[in-house]
Amino acid sequence: MTRSGPDLALLLLASFRTLVDAATEELAARGYDDVRPSHDFAMRAIASGADSASDLGRAMSVSKQAASKTIAVLIDRGYVTRVEDPRDARRRPLQVTALGWEVMHEGERIFTELRDRWEQRVGHDEFRAFVAVLEELVGDATVRLDAPGWVAHELG
Repeated sequence: MTRSGPDLALLLLASFRTLVDAATEELAARGYDDVRPSHDFAMRAIASGADSASDLGRAMSVSKQAASKTIAVLIDRGYVTRVEDPRDARRRPLQVTALGWEVMHEGERIFTELRDRWEQRVGHDEFRAFVAVLEELVGDATVRLDAPGWVAHELG
């Protein structure tokens, strides 16, 4: 069966949501019940150098206010902290805490487990072909993924 363009887009989005929802549920089962997908995107952006609300807003394609709300939640939950800037006493850059790194690494392990389950479900060769087709169509997703604002709206 050939899918229409909109149907294909929805199928791809549903596959993303299926993985993310399953990972979020599994994180909760492992004791991280306060983590949302947008929190992971934010922590990864902070770890990559987005050390202020303005930087985080740009990295996540959201307003500075939305980024500030996310930062407040992450600080409150112990995933992010503000540190002293030795060059500028007025600046308090953001930094991912040990707990933040722990939850990100646990999330990575969970995504690997979910990937393995999908591979077992459809078979090794089929799964490799599926991934190869996605890579052909999308290219290097790690370069293109910028945590778009529509994902980041899951604040809180």
